[in-house]
Amino acid sequence: MDAVTPDIRLVAVDMDGTLLDGDGNVPEPLWEMLPRLAERGVSFVPASGRQLATLRATFGEAADAMTFIAENGAYVVRAGVEVASDALDPEVVARAVRHLRSLAAEGYDLGVVVCGKRSAYIERTDEAFRLEASTYYAALEAVDDVLAIDDDVLKIAVYDFAVAEDSVGRALDDIARTHRVVVSGRHWVDIMNPGVDKGVALRRLQDALEVTPAQTAAFGDYLNDLEMLDAAHWSYAMANAHPEVAARARHRAPSNTEHGVLTTLETLLAEA
Repeated sequence: MDAVTPDIRLVAVDMDGTLLDGDGNVPEPLWEMLPRLAERGVSFVPASGRQLATLRATFGEAADAMTFIAENGAYVVRAGVEVASDALDPEVVARAVRHLRSLAAEGYDLGVVVCGKRSAYIERTDEAFRLEASTYYAALEAVDDVLAIDDDVLKIAVYDFAVAEDSVGRALDDIARTHRVVVSGRHWVDIMNPGVDKGVALRRLQDALEVTPAQTAAFGDYLNDLEMLDAAHWSYAMANAHPEVAARARHRAPSNTEHGVLTTLETLLAEA
């Protein structure tokens, strides 16, 4: 632990593999912790590749007063009011979707989720893919053509039934030359505008809240969390984190199955 006494005012927390337990649920002790954090002037911010609707559903009644970094940083909302968003150009969306359709035709076993502000949209509708998509997208519509939707597209998410880092993640080099392509989970790859990530979103939020990196704690486990960890002095890789995340963070936290975020926050608050 740093010799500096923590003065935490902002906590940014990834969801899957970080805050959520092994069954994908919010640990029960968090509900008691949230009002204590608020009383101490600490903003607790879920930062996820999940859509806003899914995050709001996860946090229920508490969501109205919360701040969320959704869609891997492409959408930041505070107490129901948009702080920042970064939509993809429709031509870029069309180019990416057509490329992904061609990869599927070549034999890649993948499904595409076009993530808009109002909803997420899919063309592939078999049960196996829908089950994976619905886990992360509470507002999900099946459409004949995802390129015909009328919505601001924040992100394109690709589910690869193989290991994404070794499969479809390697087949998006052309898109990666101009846009951000990040492996966000074992089976997920996200396509976003250049300069969009959880770290950029967190820095925007720090500016809005007048909070410094030294007053910020961040917790993550996967590659899409790297920039968020860079934006926080109190950066924590979970015990179950990807090796690159473990190498980048300043500190370690117990695994998500051990409620590592909560136990670490209790220690930080006790030291403050």
